[in-house]
Amino acid sequence: MKLFPVFLFLLLFTSCIQKKPYTVENLYIFIQNADRSDQEWELVWEDDFNAAELDTQKWTKIVPNNADWGKHMSDDPACYSFKNGCIYLNGIQNTDTISDPRPYLTGGIYTKGKFAFQYGKIEICAKLENARGAWPAMWMLAEQKKYGNYPRNGEIDIMEHLNYDTKIYQTTHSYYTLELGQKDNPPHYGTAEIDTAAFNVFGLAWYPDRLEFLLNGENTFTYPRVADVDSTQWPYDQPFYILIDQQLGGSWVGEITPEDLPVSMIVDWVKVYQ
Repeated sequence: MKLFPVFLFLLLFTSCIQKKPYTVENLYIFIQNADRSDQEWELVWEDDFNAAELDTQKWTKIVPNNADWGKHMSDDPACYSFKNGCIYLNGIQNTDTISDPRPYLTGGIYTKGKFAFQYGKIEICAKLENARGAWPAMWMLAEQKKYGNYPRNGEIDIMEHLNYDTKIYQTTHSYYTLELGQKDNPPHYGTAEIDTAAFNVFGLAWYPDRLEFLLNGENTFTYPRVADVDSTQWPYDQPFYILIDQQLGGSWVGEITPEDLPVSMIVDWVKVYQ
C-alpha cells in the first residue's frame, strides 16, 4: 500500500509530460505534435517586451542585406526604443552618414537560430505608424531550408502595410507563386482593413493543410494546400522563424518622404501557441 502514492505521483508526472503540445529539436525548434488538430491552443513561447532592452536569448537585430526590404536595416540603438511595455522599431533619417553613408536606418528583429516552430498559431499585437515610404512587416522564413535556396522554402507574410493605407496585405510566396507564376491557383494573398490609430492583433493559424491569416482574432484569408499541382506549392511543412521589421522604401512601397520621419512600428507582445 505504501507504494501507491509513489505510483500515483509517477503516473501524474508522466501524464503532465505527455500533455506538452510539441517536441523540441536542437533545443529551440518547436514541432507541434501530430494529434493537435482538434485540441485547444496552448501558449508555448512569448515576449511582452516589458524589459528596458531586447531579450537576446529570443531575438537578434537584423543587419543590412541586399534585398529590397533590407537595405536600410540597422542595429543602431536609435532604431530601437522601449517604452510603456512595448518595443519601438524605428525608421529614421541617418544623422551620421560618415560612419554609415545610407540616408535612412530602420529597426528589425528576428528569431533565427533562437526560436522556430512548425504548425501552430502566432499572434503579434502592434500599432503601425504611417509615413510615405513606410513598409512595416511581420513575416516568417524557413529555419532549415529543407528544399534549397529562396524561394523554394516559401515565405509567409503575416502582415505588410504601405504608406498611409488603411489595409494590410497577408501573403504567401514560394517557387510555385514566384517562379511558376501560380498566384491564383489558389489565390496567394488577401487584404484586410485596419485602424492604424489603434493596436491590432495580427496572426496566423498554421496547419498541415492550410494557412489561416488572422486580424484581431478573425479569419481574413486562407491559403490551402492543393492536391494535383506542382509540389512546390506547399513548402510549409518545416520549421519557420519570425521576423518583425519597420522597413523603409523599395519598389513596392515607393519613395520615402523624409519629412514624415521618424516612423515606428510599436510592438506590444508576440505569442506562439501549439
